Amino acid sequence: MKRNIPFLVVLIFSIVFSSGCALLLVGGAGAGGYYVGKDKRPVGQIAEDARITAEINRQYIADSVVSARKVDVDTYMGVVTLWGNLPSRKAVDRAVSIAESVKGVIKVISKLKVIPD
Repeated sequence: MKRNIPFLVVLIFSIVFSSGCALLLVGGAGAGGYYVGKDKRPVGQIAEDARITAEINRQYIADSVVSARKVDVDTYMGVVTLWGNLPSRKAVDRAVSIAESVKGVIKVISKLKVIPD
């Protein structure tokens, strides 16, 4: 029995330390689950809204008129709200036009302001 004591000590330490890591990993995933659990939208709608936001941002990055760094995009139930400051009315109109063109967008609300550089 005395020969098994070092083995048991190592086994106990490995269980204790590995379970602590597991709790950290579960806690990280739990935060995302908490967010989804508090959101009133179905999971499929959350995913669709995220896809819409990502597509609008992708198009802003590729656009020569709109600066993606200056526009925040929020999507909720297919309704897109644009926030930020752009240097011209042309840039604001272009940002709204791009958002309206994305599949799944129901409506675009522009809170964009024209503030010249």
